[in-house]
Amino acid sequence: MNSTDRGQPEWSLHAGDNANVIVLSGDWIAQQGHVPDFPSDGLHQARPNQPLTFSTDGLGRWDTGLIGFLWALKQGAAQAQLDMRAETLPDAARKLLDLLPDRPAPAPPLPRRRFAPLATIGTVTIDSLTEIGTVTELGIETARGGVASVTGRGRMRLTDLMSNIRDAGPSALLIVSVVNFLVGAILAFVGAVQLRKFAADIYVASLVGIAMVREMSAVMTAIIMAGRTGGAYAARIATMQGNEEIDALTVFGIPVSSYIILPSILSLTATMPFLYLYGSLVGMLGGFAVAISMLSVTGAGYLHQTLNAVALNQFVFGFVKSIFFATLIGLTSCRIGLQAGRSAADVGVAATRAVVVGIVGVIALDAIFAIIATTIGI
Repeated sequence: MNSTDRGQPEWSLHAGDNANVIVLSGDWIAQQGHVPDFPSDGLHQARPNQPLTFSTDGLGRWDTGLIGFLWALKQGAAQAQLDMRAETLPDAARKLLDLLPDRPAPAPPLPRRRFAPLATIGTVTIDSLTEIGTVTELGIETARGGVASVTGRGRMRLTDLMSNIRDAGPSALLIVSVVNFLVGAILAFVGAVQLRKFAADIYVASLVGIAMVREMSAVMTAIIMAGRTGGAYAARIATMQGNEEIDALTVFGIPVSSYIILPSILSLTATMPFLYLYGSLVGMLGGFAVAISMLSVTGAGYLHQTLNAVALNQFVFGFVKSIFFATLIGLTSCRIGLQAGRSAADVGVAATRAVVVGIVGVIALDAIFAIIATTIGI
């Protein structure tokens, strides 16, 4: 390679009586961004049955930019049935060019999709069981980290725990208030339409109270936390994965389950039950506002009917559900974050997937709780 600066890379075709000559001049450096592409019709002026040779007297420095150009030229010469003679090219360029075929390798055919429902169901089942086992193992490791932290041997930092609690608790009060208030008001609207026909307006309080305490507050709060906090956990851990911070923690012997996952799950488990109680009260307040404004129900009558309708075991049932919901959201979000790739796009994919899995998981787990409640008579 010539070390002298020869200027911009240029090429031209000269069709002579004995040969078609490609004249190369200038520096062909790919990183400089000036290397021209060989056009598909670059040899349309070449004379047929004449060889294709090169003149490199003006050629300066070169790298793979020249090789790429020559390969495209080689493919064009093969398509035009021209005999390409590379003897006048630099030895290194000629050797590299000889390694390249006349045309790119054809793309492999797409695999045929066969209709195999049993194999598909089996694969999905095995993958699901494997993922459940992985999440369970992660939960056990996190629980061990929690026990070690209690005994003073853990790696969880109190600063991280308090920061996560602030993000998962007080920062979520506004959206929890708005959603649960509207849900309570909507329940009261729907109940009022039917109960008014039977002069049973007062039972709107029972409807809203039981629905909020038993189901709606726990589920809606869990869905909010899955979309807000679960997605943030997955995005944060996926970002750490992309920045190789997870690898650095592993190299230094710091368990990820204790250092990152444990504060996340503990903060959700500690705040979700109280957010559930708060959401229940706000939801009943929404029903109260609708009842006293649309129905012939007094404020005292509404409160009295609510206290009579909602039993303590309903609160306990919803309280326990919210703890399980929090654990599910925390575990699945952290697992998805750890499972993410290392690119910036993978962060968004992990956050979206954590939200979807969290919401679907909460609803599926709530269905299981409904069956259990029916079985034990709650």
